[in-house]
Amino acid sequence: MFVLEAKLRGSTKQFAVIDEMIRTAGFVRNSCIRHWMDNRGVGQYDLSALCAVLAKEYEWARSLNSQARQASAERAWQS
Repeated sequence: MFVLEAKLRGSTKQFAVIDEMIRTAGFVRNSCIRHWMDNRGVGQYDLSALCAVLAKEYEWARSLNSQARQASAERAWQS
């Protein structure tokens, strides 16, 4: 497991945005895992394509950077 730790001095609003992005990344990862469990033969590229579908379907998922969405899908694939 890879853990990054940092000391931040930010405002409450900034911390709320960070928490929202962490929850969004978790949603993408969990959606990929659910898709993989429900469908046989799903590969890594299918999960990457699912990220694009989630971004189109959910506006708040679109706010997460595409690279961060792809990283969440890769984490789901590796689990």
